[in-house]
Amino acid sequence: MRIIITGATGMVGEGVLMACLQEPEITEILSVSRKPLQQSHPKLKEYLVSDFLDLDLGDPHLKGYDACFYCAGVSSLGMSEVDYSRITYDTTLHFAKALGPNPGMSFMYISGKGTDSTEKGSSMWARVKGKTENDLMKLPFKQAFGYRVGVLTPMPGQKHVLKYYSYLSWLIPLFNFLSSSLVCSLKEVAQSMIYLAKHGHPEHVIHVNEIKLLAKTHQGGA
Repeated sequence: MRIIITGATGMVGEGVLMACLQEPEITEILSVSRKPLQQSHPKLKEYLVSDFLDLDLGDPHLKGYDACFYCAGVSSLGMSEVDYSRITYDTTLHFAKALGPNPGMSFMYISGKGTDSTEKGSSMWARVKGKTENDLMKLPFKQAFGYRVGVLTPMPGQKHVLKYYSYLSWLIPLFNFLSSSLVCSLKEVAQSMIYLAKHGHPEHVIHVNEIKLLAKTHQGGA
């Protein structure tokens, strides 16, 4: 399997990349990002793009891949809806179209728990994420999936971990105890994405419990 990963210089993308590098069925990974990764691996290639909105539709660097794990994104904190939409919606949709959507490729998009599929709720970020999910699913991919992740635990040895995780990590076992639908690991995210790219799924919105189940199924070799 040959995959594209975006956002590998951030926490989510880095964790997904590290997990995918450990998977024997992944033969090639193309990291598309603004900054170099400062790491090397026989499976890993890099394509540096200063602004995804500048990508040409049908960019030849993005051809021939089986799936895209889109992990790039920003927090909406302190941002206007216009600015947040440009990064979250416009950039994501343009990147997806630059891939040349086709029935041989799957697209996995990290959205978030609470994303609003109706696009009409009071939460700005949830509306924008919902519209992004909805419009990705209209493109002619094999399938496009919205990943409604909650609290994410990093891969061992990650460099790009959000600062507040060092203060909240002791709470993660409590979150797990209170609800299994709150927490999953970035390894589980990556493994579930690989499974979906191979086998598909009847649902396009993937929640935490499903991420865990799909990852376990992948580990079992299904």
